[in-house]
Amino acid sequence: MEISLRNQVAVVTGASSGIGSGIAKSLASAGAAVIVNHSSERSLDEAQAVLKEITDAGGNGITYQCDVSREDQVIKMFQDTVSQFGTVDILINNAGIQKDSKFTEMTLDQWNAVIGVNLTGQFLCAREAIKEFLRRGIDPSRSIACGKIIHISSVHEIIPWAGHANYAASKGAVRMLMQTLAQEYGADKIRVNSICPGAIQTPINKDAWSTQEALSSLLSLIPYNRIGQPQDIGNLAAFLASDLADYITGTSIFVDGAMTTFESFSTGG
Repeated sequence: MEISLRNQVAVVTGASSGIGSGIAKSLASAGAAVIVNHSSERSLDEAQAVLKEITDAGGNGITYQCDVSREDQVIKMFQDTVSQFGTVDILINNAGIQKDSKFTEMTLDQWNAVIGVNLTGQFLCAREAIKEFLRRGIDPSRSIACGKIIHISSVHEIIPWAGHANYAASKGAVRMLMQTLAQEYGADKIRVNSICPGAIQTPINKDAWSTQEALSSLLSLIPYNRIGQPQDIGNLAAFLASDLADYITGTSIFVDGAMTTFESFSTGG
């Protein structure tokens, strides 16, 4: 059973590193042309390295700089993608940041920055993607769905996280955004789902795995006893974007080594 995304175009936000890069490479390996989005000049080299891996493996794509919290930049990214590739079939809403702080010390700038990227960015990109899906309509040569959106959420859409109120709030809101879009556009054959990673080995959480002591502490929360890899998320994203997953919409899928079973209760709490 082959996962095929041939003839399809995917926008992957925050694709220059971490989970986004893993997803971009997985979609490309399944045949999609991938827009490797990155947020600034500082991340250009990383984005180009991801694209080089894709093209060296026979895939196709471009890099595109866009701050997803900026409406004008998001609109232009989708306009330019449609101009160059003809349409957009898949959106992976992955871009995300953390600005951690004890709640009473959290600044409004820290709150707004996280909500701006993690939630408003997902709203803006989903809005432009759905507009393009509806404009194009269903093209059976591409997919039996009109379009596919995959939000990258987190286990913290259901697990509270002290010291990270802005991040946890953004991910809880992503869950309701995803479900609402799946409900609102299901009749148009637009599928919308969330992937909720647990601990994945990426630069954003390096402090949690960079030393043996930190890694051991992290693994005490994960029954499967290993840290996840970006490819773990990429594999699922490719499946969810394919026609093999055509009846899956409006759901959050947790990829977390069973973290959400609360390992601390395995011996009675």
